[in-house]
Amino acid sequence: MSKSVIPVQIRSVLPFNSGRAVFLGNEQKVFVIYVDESVGAAISMFMSGTPKERPLTHDLIGHLMAGLGAKVDRVIINDLKSDTYFARLIISAENELFEKKILELDARPSDSLALALQQRAPIYVSREVWDEVEDRSDVLRNLEEGGGGIQPGEI
Repeated sequence: MSKSVIPVQIRSVLPFNSGRAVFLGNEQKVFVIYVDESVGAAISMFMSGTPKERPLTHDLIGHLMAGLGAKVDRVIINDLKSDTYFARLIISAENELFEKKILELDARPSDSLALALQQRAPIYVSREVWDEVEDRSDVLRNLEEGGGGIQPGEI
């Protein structure tokens, strides 16, 4: 990792409009990434360990990676442009074809977060993004204390 990064965790996933609001952060700050409903549901299922009748797309990707001797090493949310987040999925592979290989892939943050949860990989945010995002700790705290849910314009 050549850039400075901040470790974060997914703090909560809540329904919002036609998708989900994913609250990410640590003890210092929390920010929100909006994701589509299907990936938001997958993130929630990985968080809660909900069993699935059939493998979902992220399960399939995880199974393919495991079969190839690969795993998610870490996820870095590395850029924010016009309210759109960007992420890098860092994958390490070690199998009979090569000793060890590191792949860095451009990926949607939502998919990256789902795969990180599935494989228990750490999640980071670049210092540049961290410094740019607005702290939403108060919104999350209000929701956790039963403050009546998300109000329009609140996040």
